[in-house]
Amino acid sequence: MATFKLTLEYDGTAYAGWQRQPDNPTVQAALEATLQRITQHSVPVIGAGRTDAGTHALGQVASFRSDKALSPEEWKRALNGLLPQDISVLAAEQVPDDFHARYSARGKLYEYRIVNRVERSALERNRVWHVRAALDLNAMREAASLLVGRHDFSSFQGSPTDNENPSCDLRRLDIHREPPVIRIEVEADRFLKQMVRAIVGTLVEVGRAKRSPKSVKEILEARDRRAAGVTAPALGLYLVRVDY
Repeated sequence: MATFKLTLEYDGTAYAGWQRQPDNPTVQAALEATLQRITQHSVPVIGAGRTDAGTHALGQVASFRSDKALSPEEWKRALNGLLPQDISVLAAEQVPDDFHARYSARGKLYEYRIVNRVERSALERNRVWHVRAALDLNAMREAASLLVGRHDFSSFQGSPTDNENPSCDLRRLDIHREPPVIRIEVEADRFLKQMVRAIVGTLVEVGRAKRSPKSVKEILEARDRRAAGVTAPALGLYLVRVDY
């Protein structure tokens, strides 16, 4: 049995997230169904992260094991020939048997995209959060700087969750304006459930002068989700890269 690592790109609009569910389409289920068509038996797939319903990926990582005699390039061609058009395998490689897409990961990079103008976007309607009000990026950047580092991010964790360790090392939180788009890059060793979306929602409230930048410190200290801002919609979130 050989172990293979896949790097995937997908549009999450039509899916109820990554993780397999009994009654809803998911990316994991689509990938496993395609592997079964190729191998004629069930092949479990492990993902690096459980992206939410509507969330997209530029570099999701998955791993699986198979004894089918296909090279990595043949796996990539076979999968892309059968997968739905909104899921694409960008790369396939054989890896050591102890590789685990989730537990071997050492960090992830997410990006959140906002269209900041009065007019909504027709072409990117499923891929960005439309925020009509003007945003103060200087205030948002000041608030973002207070989140960088190792903290208890309980105030930015969605519920319910079975996670017992709310500590994360947020290595980078950068905000870029490319009119009309604002891109927020968030890099950390690990992420809590809906953590990026909660951070973005809070930063947008700061940008709209609903909160002060310094209030972020109080939010962290509260360790209570009710202290932070709204959860930004999933459609603007992208898993960009997983580091190993």
